[in-house]
Amino acid sequence: MKPWHRQSLVAYGQPLCETIAECPTPHGSEVLVRVDCCGVCHSDLHLQDGYFSLGGDKRLDITKDRSLPFTLGHEIAGVIEAAGAEADGAAAGRHVAIYPWIGCGTCPACHAGAENLCSAARHLGVAVDGGYASHVLVPHPRYLLDYAPLPTSFAAMLMCSGLTANGALKELVGRADRGPTLLVGLGGVGVMGLALARAMFAQPPIVADIDAEKRSAALAAGAALAFDPSDPQARKAVMAATGGVFSACDFVGSEKSLQFVTGVLMRGGKVVVTGLLGGNFSLPAAMLAIKAMTIQGTITGTLADARELVDLVRAKNIAPIPTRRRPLNEAQAALDDLRAGRVVGRTVLSI
Repeated sequence: MKPWHRQSLVAYGQPLCETIAECPTPHGSEVLVRVDCCGVCHSDLHLQDGYFSLGGDKRLDITKDRSLPFTLGHEIAGVIEAAGAEADGAAAGRHVAIYPWIGCGTCPACHAGAENLCSAARHLGVAVDGGYASHVLVPHPRYLLDYAPLPTSFAAMLMCSGLTANGALKELVGRADRGPTLLVGLGGVGVMGLALARAMFAQPPIVADIDAEKRSAALAAGAALAFDPSDPQARKAVMAATGGVFSACDFVGSEKSLQFVTGVLMRGGKVVVTGLLGGNFSLPAAMLAIKAMTIQGTITGTLADARELVDLVRAKNIAPIPTRRRPLNEAQAALDDLRAGRVVGRTVLSI
């Protein structure tokens, strides 16, 4: 029996615990991947809590249809260890990043190639066991992406923070020619968005974050300007510097972040929201038409998007974002640091 070491969620709202089980055996098209590293994502905090905040006392319960113990982690890269008889091309020893947003395969979204939008999804680390573990079972080799010569940890992060930032920025292509794009929130996704925006757009983006250290790091990484959205004068400062922004990404997704970003949009401006911090946002309905603004949500990306993103990072030689490696047994400490805002860039767990 090969042991399957995991840092598992055993009760919602409680620390992760080490669990050991028999390692799964791949059958059919399944592939067993030995995990090299797994990114620690802010959405893992919501999964650990068991809900998303909807504002006030309202919560979206996400504890149903997930048996415990459960293994978090969806930014995964590793090495193929074994494969079922029908897993064509899944040669042992092959280094791969794993596309985790796996759908049911039969619904309209899946048929359209948008498995990330499947309503009966089998997303790794969200609906089925993920990468805070020594191994992960992948249902088909099509979800395995070759990533050389990129660093393994960077390839893993591209599967969520990269896909999410890329998906938001793609919705703003063409708009960035009208002025610098505003990126609000400099967590793992926001920092990835900064790196990608510098490669995708002619003008370097401007950024906003309440953390001075993160603002300084963003300026060092190529942001044109950095603002503190908690400063009462921040809106005026953005307007004075830009005249208003035509394109923006909200990587926070809270009442305050959306109030800030919609307040600095010029007429006809657009903000793409990817953040999941939560809360309740309100806006006078007439302002949508008066400002001709667009507020759009996106989430992760398709398998085709993932392949295109890896190609883009290779072609543009995009440098990895700041990364800290920690051993798997520090998974809970890594989550605690993320919750407390002590992480610049991304933490990855090494197995």
